[in-house]
Amino acid sequence: MFRDFYNTLKEFVRTFGAFQLFFLRLLQHSPSIFVKRFRLVVKQVYNAGALSLVIIMVCGFFIGGVLGLQGYSNLARFNAEDSVGAFAALALVKELGPVITALLFAGRAGTALASEIGLMKATDQLSAMEMMAVNPIRRVLVPRFLGGVISMPLLAAVFSTIGLLGAHVVSVNLLGVDAGAFWIQMQQSLDISDINEGIIKSVVFGIVASLLAVWEGYNAVPTAEGVGRATTRTVVNTAIAVLIFDFMITAFML
Repeated sequence: MFRDFYNTLKEFVRTFGAFQLFFLRLLQHSPSIFVKRFRLVVKQVYNAGALSLVIIMVCGFFIGGVLGLQGYSNLARFNAEDSVGAFAALALVKELGPVITALLFAGRAGTALASEIGLMKATDQLSAMEMMAVNPIRRVLVPRFLGGVISMPLLAAVFSTIGLLGAHVVSVNLLGVDAGAFWIQMQQSLDISDINEGIIKSVVFGIVASLLAVWEGYNAVPTAEGVGRATTRTVVNTAIAVLIFDFMITAFML
């Protein structure tokens, strides 16, 4: 039992150290990519961000609608149904917007990154780059990592905006809440610190989701089964990491 515990602990420390070194190597090559190969970053922003807009907007609208229904149902007990706008805005900007966007990003873009890089490793494309004196981390991984990091805050902003629209449609058009009261209450309740908290979370979640995706893809076993397992680990590990960092950031901001 002690031997198994020791081996597990040793393997965890080794993997964590390799993960940190991998992250540092990505950061090391990031500035040069912005200068010399900015088009690659723009392409990955399109792949990770623009192609995820549909699912982000659809989910954001209906989650905003659910917040409008739940907020009206609960606030009506205290004759405060005009505060539905404030309720929805605080929930979306501070919490649901960044978190759910990160989970959707992991399910759509993160799995695509991991499977794409894993397939390139399984077909020896990364090894071929090394044979031609091309650094695969700089040429393949860094643009995808930066594309995810840039896309995540933008997607979170779109999610929160569409969510507020959904809350407005349900609250004002369906439930009869005054439109002026809806927006005034929202503007008076939201503070710059609330917006900053949402921005910080979306940036951190973007780094976490993109880093885990490229890490799992780069370290995948070069087989069909290995690529599938790497894709699954990307979603699971990203979901766990996002929720852990969400708690830590919320506790720190409070």
